[in-house]
Amino acid sequence: MSDLFIHNLRLPAASAILITGGKIAAMGADVTAPEGTPRFDAGGRLALPALVDAHIHLDKTLIGLPFIPHIPGSSVAERIAAERHLRRTIDLPVRVRGGKLLERLASLGTVAVRSHIDIDTEAGLANVEQVLALRESHGHLVDIQTVAFPQSGILRDPGTAALMDAAIAAGVDLVGGLDPAGIDGDVAGHLDVVFGIAEKYGIGVDIHLHDAAELGAFELEQIALRTLALGLQGRVNVSHAFSLGALEPARFAQLADVLARAEVSIMTSAPGPVPMPPIKALRAAGVRVFAANDNIRDAWSPFGNGDLVERAGILCDRQDMRADDDLALAYDLVSAVPAAVMGRGDAALAVGNAGNIVLTRAASVAEAVADRAPARVVIKAGRVIAIDGELQG
Repeated sequence: MSDLFIHNLRLPAASAILITGGKIAAMGADVTAPEGTPRFDAGGRLALPALVDAHIHLDKTLIGLPFIPHIPGSSVAERIAAERHLRRTIDLPVRVRGGKLLERLASLGTVAVRSHIDIDTEAGLANVEQVLALRESHGHLVDIQTVAFPQSGILRDPGTAALMDAAIAAGVDLVGGLDPAGIDGDVAGHLDVVFGIAEKYGIGVDIHLHDAAELGAFELEQIALRTLALGLQGRVNVSHAFSLGALEPARFAQLADVLARAEVSIMTSAPGPVPMPPIKALRAAGVRVFAANDNIRDAWSPFGNGDLVERAGILCDRQDMRADDDLALAYDLVSAVPAAVMGRGDAALAVGNAGNIVLTRAASVAEAVADRAPARVVIKAGRVIAIDGELQG
């Protein structure tokens, strides 16, 4: 954590920010800095909260390797099999590929991530060990929260449940799950394992749910009911939740109500030709929704550059969000909202909050999302870590 005086800012009601000990100590037009405080001239840039990516896969990325052609698959199960095959051919360690991805994310303004880590009986805890090591090597750039993710299923891959338990004991932060019906064919059995581990260790849950329509809705309802029963409100997230985009209004309203009561959050990556959760309708019902990159140049997709501002723009395109307020909301979905989901507190630029800031050449947050200019200054806890895409020190 560092001290920094940022001046010559474009910021409503303030042209300077003083950061002391990594936190915002003062903001305003008349703010001054103690003698000897490092100074940064923002050059009229707009100050925005730093970005938070609460759903990525550091162990899956192929960044750092020559481009690998995409292996197609028409179902989640086929893609899982293709990925396992590809994984056996890669000799560049996770800590190298994941490190390169973290460096890219940091250069674009992301200061914290939640990474799901594949755990199965073939990989064991190898990926876990390497991603946890990235906390030490790259924690000065990006804070890393982790999820024990059973990519190959739990019940269909006997031994995975014990490995997930061991991963949590080794320091992984949350327990994950994957399509209880579509992959494991046993909703109750799968959720018994996931929520059993959560209860044992007193941790949160983040479940991938691709299952569609009413099947997915039923699973979402079961997740919410278990969340309420165990008192895990605010500590459970469901990623993807495609089914929310394909329900009749009455069923959607019923499901949104139970999700809101259970404080289950929803992540969307604004994916391709599939239904996606309706953001405004869910927010109106009291459900917390955020956006994330998910797959970045890996076996699941050859696309993704790690830029959450670009992801916010894609989300706006998919949901026909065009007004300035819509674009500002989209920025919140890749900054303040995921920060809250990760338990990082209030990410707004305000006195007392962390000095995590992105400076960009735009007149408003709406322009920043519309323009998506990658030339940004990134400040983490009062330390300048990147300028115009180049890491500093």
